[in-house]
Amino acid sequence: MTCIEGFSTFACKPLLNIHDVIVHPDFRGRNIAGQLLEAAQAEAVTRGCVKLTLEVLQGNVAAQKVYRREGFAPYVLDAQMGSAQFWQKLL
Repeated sequence: MTCIEGFSTFACKPLLNIHDVIVHPDFRGRNIAGQLLEAAQAEAVTRGCVKLTLEVLQGNVAAQKVYRREGFAPYVLDAQMGSAQFWQKLL
């Protein structure tokens, strides 16, 4: 797992963005991803971060299950506008 410290302009505080969470297939089902996410949360608290962020593919239901179990949810700034989407422009 890779984590990158960022900054929440809304809260004016740091955040921790989680990238590339992966557990080798031979070790899945042992809550290793959950333990990694808990360690990231502990580090974020130590750094005074306001939140953890991550991206997950819409079709990656297994990862979404782990993230929801660990307290993550789709990002919604305005409920009437729906959840945020992660976009990119390749250069």
